[in-house]
Amino acid sequence: MRKLKNNELERLSIDGFKAAKKTPIIIILDNIRSLNNIGSVFRTSDAFLVEKIYLCGITATPPHKDIHKTALGSTDTVAWEYVEKTMDLVNKLKTEHVKICAIEQAEKATMLNRFEVESNQKYALIFGNEVKGVTQDIVSSSDAVIEIPQFGTKHSLNISVSCGIVVWDLFSKLSTLEN
Repeated sequence: MRKLKNNELERLSIDGFKAAKKTPIIIILDNIRSLNNIGSVFRTSDAFLVEKIYLCGITATPPHKDIHKTALGSTDTVAWEYVEKTMDLVNKLKTEHVKICAIEQAEKATMLNRFEVESNQKYALIFGNEVKGVTQDIVSSSDAVIEIPQFGTKHSLNISVSCGIVVWDLFSKLSTLEN
């Protein structure tokens, strides 16, 4: 087995990415402090053709050197928009029939491995502040709360890690529906 070189990976160009059919996933970053986490979410979103990222509250926006360091150019491919108030965005997306999913540990949360996707449904995944998580008002307004099962001694995962896990899981499940 031989490791592939970058030019052998047949990745999309920026124009090819923008023209490609997107995965019906929107990511909402609510008050994310770490610029490296923001950049990592952009990179994950590029990898799985996420439709759009919304940056809310104190979440920084491109261009910024610390976002760029981990995004590796994906801020040029993934559509993004800044919205000051997350609740305003949630209410707007609900009128567009987007299913709002907070990624949080909460009573009666659905474990990620048991979360079932629906065909022809768009999902907005909300990831909250590194310390405080998704705010209670957003959790209460969500159509679903998804929790990543964890079995060790720690109470949470890094937000960029959580995003990668959840986006991959939903991408896989949605891809199965298409086939």
